[in-house]
Amino acid sequence: MIVIAGGTGTLGRRLVPRLAGAGLAVRVLSRDPARAQQLAGPGVEVVRGDVRDAVGAGRALRGAGTVISAVHGFAGRGRVSPASVDGTGNANLMDAAVRAGAAFVLVSVVGASAGHPIGLFRAKHAAEERLRASGIPWTIVRATAFMETWARIMNQSLHASGAILVFGRGGNPVNFVSAADVAALTALAATDPGLRGQVLELGGPDNLTFNQLAAIIQETAGRRGAVRHIPRPVLHAMAWTGAAVRPALARQARAALAMDTLDMTFDPTPARRAFPDLPETGIGPALKDLLEDERRERRSHDQPVTARGMQPGPEAPSWQAHMVESGRRSLTPSGRCHDVADPARGPRRRYR
Repeated sequence: MIVIAGGTGTLGRRLVPRLAGAGLAVRVLSRDPARAQQLAGPGVEVVRGDVRDAVGAGRALRGAGTVISAVHGFAGRGRVSPASVDGTGNANLMDAAVRAGAAFVLVSVVGASAGHPIGLFRAKHAAEERLRASGIPWTIVRATAFMETWARIMNQSLHASGAILVFGRGGNPVNFVSAADVAALTALAATDPGLRGQVLELGGPDNLTFNQLAAIIQETAGRRGAVRHIPRPVLHAMAWTGAAVRPALARQARAALAMDTLDMTFDPTPARRAFPDLPETGIGPALKDLLEDERRERRSHDQPVTARGMQPGPEAPSWQAHMVESGRRSLTPSGRCHDVADPARGPRRRYR
């Protein structure tokens, strides 16, 4: 039995069918079983539970041979945070895995370290260290940024307002990997005992700036719009003045600043050589699949995209909506938000 925590997320929705399709028994731990019912099927069991609850996590892991933690608290509000999910939640899962005698696969991030400016990266590093010291068989899968997550956010903004909102200058290259590729590597890590005790890092073929990603999304979607930026000073204000009132928003603004300034590139060659059979999904095919998924979601829910760019369906990025709304409130009509050149329309007016 493979137990997956985080089975309804961007990665989990691709991982569960892959494992079940291989004839493996899968149990999905979810705080919202109704949301996870889309994953139910032959060989898939859905149970209610919260990784932050040690008793519930222990109950869900009974009989497990392998545990996959694909959870993260980056996007959470209230008591959901990297500390509570990636820290306490993963600790609960690891303790339960020790009692069950199960192997453990931790999904982490490329660049995880104790001193990283993004809180999620620090929490992932702490979870990695705890796992190494747990005494159970382990594998760590580190991935770069999921292209599906960011493409969904930007495409929904385009459809909702006719513009794509980018945090910061948008000129810093970032490596984007398809969650489908990471699901394939995670499934391999869960089923191949020869990968125990290893750290596997996977990135995609594309190092792109958010400005480039915005242009590709417009081209693929067949819809043009302005690219509007929330300047760094506004992000700084959101990051520090909002820490006491809206800690989740502040945390995400600090992450946006880091992604706009740090080296986020990655060379995927070593992993691709080690695992030549893994899929290597480029940004174009991933975007086409994403757009088709969104069309199916809109048809199934029979609802338009909402004013904030959110639409019904799995994992609508509500944290991004809050950042967008806060950013808009922070921008005066006379001057902070500015447009950049649209590839189809030429230069647009700038504001300082």
